Amino acid sequence: MQELETPMEIKEYILNNIVAARLDSTINEVKKNTRIQDFSHLPIIENKKLVGSIAERDLSTIEDGSKTLNDFRYVYSYFFATEDDNLVDLVTLFALHETTLLPVLNKHKEYIGYYDLNDVLNVYAETPFLKEEGVVLVIEKELISYSMSEIAQITEASNAKLLGLFLSNETDNTAQIMLKINSENINEAIQSYRRYGYSVLSNHKDDSYIEELKNRSDYLQKYLSI
Repeated sequence: MQELETPMEIKEYILNNIVAARLDSTINEVKKNTRIQDFSHLPIIENKKLVGSIAERDLSTIEDGSKTLNDFRYVYSYFFATEDDNLVDLVTLFALHETTLLPVLNKHKEYIGYYDLNDVLNVYAETPFLKEEGVVLVIEKELISYSMSEIAQITEASNAKLLGLFLSNETDNTAQIMLKINSENINEAIQSYRRYGYSVLSNHKDDSYIEELKNRSDYLQKYLSI
């Protein structure tokens, strides 16, 4: 199974070409910066430390442009990425905080730049999970019974290549796993998952099990109509 991206590779996308706001920045100055830079948030830095980020939607509600950001600390959001966060961490942070700009701090908790959502999504789009050709399956098993390593072993034993997988949904009792595989015989892999107790939730035209059920249903309908 291939990793999505290593921290060293994603670090290359840290940018520092915007002027971060300061506590003494006026509302008019900050509004101008957010319009020019077109980000959902603007980081606020004081002595190389991240004080927080202010959302463009909050700025738009402030009418007195002569006031400073220091007067509106109550609307700050505090979120950030670190130098060592990987691609999945970043996608999660962007989604969790509903932002298009993610401040980045170094090990000394100093602000060193930011990630742009578009850059991170472009990197994600180039991962084997999305870029390589393959079939996406959604399988399900009891929460206490499934194993990522078992899924990988089943896939490889079915002469398929596992391009990636992740836990897509979870309840108190079951886990749903989305995986992408490359296989010349997708039916072989599907039946192998079923033999190991996994339910296949996604529909696939090459699934002989579904085709057999359809044939039996058609036969039953003909029998009942006699």
